[in-house]
Amino acid sequence: MLARYLSTAVLVTIFICSASPTASALEAGAASVDVTPKEQMPVSGGIGTPTPTTMTKGRLEVRALVLADGDSRVAIVSVPFIGFPSVLIDRVRSVVDGVASEDIMIGATHTHSAPDMYAFPDETGEPTADLEYVYWVCDQTAAAINQAVASLSPVSLKIATGDAAERIAYNYYAPELYDRRCDVLQAIGADDRPVATLVNYAIHPEVLGPDRGILSPDLVGPLYDRIEEQGGGIGIFMNGAQGGMVTADCRVPDGDGREQYNTWEECIRIGHLLADEALRIVADAPVQSQPALWSGASDLTLPVDNPGFRALIKGAPLDYKMSETFTVTTQLNVVNIGTAQMLTIPGEALPNIGYYLKRNMHGSSNFLFGLTNDAFGYILTKEDFGSFRRYEYITQTSMGERTAELYVDSALKAVNAAPRPSKD
Repeated sequence: MLARYLSTAVLVTIFICSASPTASALEAGAASVDVTPKEQMPVSGGIGTPTPTTMTKGRLEVRALVLADGDSRVAIVSVPFIGFPSVLIDRVRSVVDGVASEDIMIGATHTHSAPDMYAFPDETGEPTADLEYVYWVCDQTAAAINQAVASLSPVSLKIATGDAAERIAYNYYAPELYDRRCDVLQAIGADDRPVATLVNYAIHPEVLGPDRGILSPDLVGPLYDRIEEQGGGIGIFMNGAQGGMVTADCRVPDGDGREQYNTWEECIRIGHLLADEALRIVADAPVQSQPALWSGASDLTLPVDNPGFRALIKGAPLDYKMSETFTVTTQLNVVNIGTAQMLTIPGEALPNIGYYLKRNMHGSSNFLFGLTNDAFGYILTKEDFGSFRRYEYITQTSMGERTAELYVDSALKAVNAAPRPSKD
């Protein structure tokens, strides 16, 4: 059958240190694996019945970047789905060679035009995900990490942060309330050519959405193509704090705000523009010839207060772990690399949470990896939870009003327990 596929929270404060902050020769390897189904499959925009598709635009690709400092390695992995739960991430980690499980971070791009990875039951109570495809994707994700490990070679880094151009993203709820900053890390090989370009930017890749019958990576696919065309090596996109609702700015100029270009051509426009902006931002950054690498991981336990989420978890055929007291546990990562600090978010944090986290992190560039290590729905503060009619949907699709406060407290404890990144 696989032939049809082408290709109340407590932070555990004992950090697993996979690398010393002492600088040594850094290596990097990157890989891309195509996970586009050969045949059309339904796509998922979230909870509910997936939508059938009649065509494919672009390729669904797993992208992996491995950074190594001596015997210590960190994997940053992007998968082209709306979410990728920890039960699947643990499956991937179990078959990866060369990177410790706790040092593997897997984040979803959050395209709304790819097959379902959650396997939650639909309105009839029946799961609709193709589990054979789901597990095949896990195998291919592990293969991408292993390929990246096999390609490790000496690199230097360029790291930069800057505001990206207009007409890439906006906040559907409040147009100006979004983070324009784009954080970029570029690994440069011994031949002075980029091995990979990592782009960290907060946006919903939903130009197409789930209702147009198109299977697609959305704007992330053209972003990857453009980075490669411009000599940036393998592109890797990690989403940021894009909750509530930082989405692609495909609005018709001078329209009434409701008219949109929901086309593949608009995916290309936005993806190319974001790629060009990322390459512009990093172009003149100083070269860091011997950047230090440090990684720490800890457990994060969160309550599932939303009865609907409890029912979805219980009704799914995947081996989701939820305690008798309705809590779930996931992994939180902090990584220092050169002048950058990276922090994972297990869901869709609202922009104000992202701004607060970045303001309290310690890198010259601070990367937030949203929807990474898990995808627990929207993360909004207790002050915002259920407070506005506009926030009804994101309140209903969050685990509860305690999630943000518990996550932020734990995340900042982890950040402050880590050594400080380099300043030059």
